[in-house]
Amino acid sequence: MSCRRDRPSAAPLLFLDVDGPLIPFGPSARRSRSAPASGSEAFTERGNPLLGRLDPGIGPRLTALGCDLVWASTWTDDANEAVAPRVGLPRLPVVRWPQESTGEGPRGLHWKTPHLVEWAGHRPFIRVDDEIGAMDRLWVAAQHRAPALLHRVDPGRGLTDDDVAVLADWLRTTVPNRAAGAGARRSPSPADAGPGR
Repeated sequence: MSCRRDRPSAAPLLFLDVDGPLIPFGPSARRSRSAPASGSEAFTERGNPLLGRLDPGIGPRLTALGCDLVWASTWTDDANEAVAPRVGLPRLPVVRWPQESTGEGPRGLHWKTPHLVEWAGHRPFIRVDDEIGAMDRLWVAAQHRAPALLHRVDPGRGLTDDDVAVLADWLRTTVPNRAAGAGARRSPSPADAGPGR
């Protein structure tokens, strides 16, 4: 797996998981259903009825953070087809996971963590996921030289305004010199992601 090429003025990355953060699992996670995106209504009815729990306003709130958003979910390309239009996001690059787990790293390390550190290269990043533990934080601190925030979302509630405020505060205090106009930054296109991404 080759690392992504870094750009000197690039914004921090925001690796975004779907199940748990965007599709909450708790019984009180009912959200107003967003309008089905063109061509994906059948996916909702047959593939995942929980898509009705997506918050249609979360995309603009995440975009306003000024990060380059990247899908870091087992949904892979389906996130662009079924999730992005429902939450107000454009098509985003997708992290490609290895076909088989290599068993890389110590016990307790989530299988996504080493791949996300490699994908980020030397760029600061945020990981929004419901499966982050102490070993993931230790691994990132030891293996990634740029600032990184591993933000665990309660999968029963999903990503809330309070979570977004934590991300914004971390960006403001830890990565204060990110590109001007960060609130209006575009998400990277899949072509920005480099080879194999």
